[in-house]
Amino acid sequence: MTTQSLQTTTPARTDLAATPSTARPTHPYLVHGRILSVGAVMWAVATAFTGVDPSDSPTGLLAFGIGSGAFQIGLYALLRVLWLTQALGTGRLARFFLRVESVLVTLAIASTVVDTFGISDLSQPGWALLDAFWPFSMLGMLFIGIRIAVAGRWTGASRFWPVVAESWAVVVIPTLGLFGYTAATVVSCVHLLVGYTVLGLIVSRKAS
Repeated sequence: MTTQSLQTTTPARTDLAATPSTARPTHPYLVHGRILSVGAVMWAVATAFTGVDPSDSPTGLLAFGIGSGAFQIGLYALLRVLWLTQALGTGRLARFFLRVESVLVTLAIASTVVDTFGISDLSQPGWALLDAFWPFSMLGMLFIGIRIAVAGRWTGASRFWPVVAESWAVVVIPTLGLFGYTAATVVSCVHLLVGYTVLGLIVSRKAS
């Protein structure tokens, strides 16, 4: 067999490098980021129609519950990315804080569910405590955002934008106390769109 025949009968395997099973996704957290962004937009839209505390309207409670519940699911997606990327650090303490925050978000979701269907009674200590996990979870996210910036494992905008997004509680709650219901509603909507919605876009574009 001649050299020419070998060359014609044995094609080069140039396709091996592009085998789908070995290719690494360019944006592995695309879905996580989109879930966070969509959840933040849904909560902002619901808040725009119902206000920050739609306690006197069953329809408002349902709309607010759906929007805020979608946002809380987005927080789960964000926490998952933080865990996978070790954004808070590689030690046990960092993992512990993420686990604690996951519990806080879970209890906040339980609060959202019972509020949505009018089950809770905030005059009772147990229900009031469950309701408090909403702000507790948001404060926990703020501390996590600060830790991300300090750890420096995320770079560029992703290092500092979590602090912007996760400052919701320390911005909106004082606004409610100082300037009232309408001002807090506007600030909450704007903050969600500028903060968590943008953070979701940043997360979705992360390469690693």
